[in-house]
Amino acid sequence: MPAATSRTVDLLTGAFDLTVRRRFDVKKDDGTVVLSLYFTPITRADRKRASGLAGTDEALDISTQMLCQKAELEDGSKAFAPADAVKLQRELPESVLNDRELFLFGLGQTETLETAKND
Repeated sequence: MPAATSRTVDLLTGAFDLTVRRRFDVKKDDGTVVLSLYFTPITRADRKRASGLAGTDEALDISTQMLCQKAELEDGSKAFAPADAVKLQRELPESVLNDRELFLFGLGQTETLETAKND
């Protein structure tokens, strides 16, 4: 009996581990770590959900919703609720959000946030 062949979609999706997390240390200007956030890879479904939660096509709103959706604490619990996006945008310096969102989207420090959102 010939060996069962896997479907292409199963080979492709099985090749990636969506449970691997990357850590980002949130630091104050003096270098003191405030907390660590953990992120699993972004999927297209995550992006669509964030876009729906943002309720707009505005890239800044979508990226902050993505941050709220994907950020976890060390124990795996969600760091933010979707409703926290407004407070984060209103009460944090933009550079603080930019750093986290660039990390979330897997972009180096040489990339700009606008470049990331246009990808």
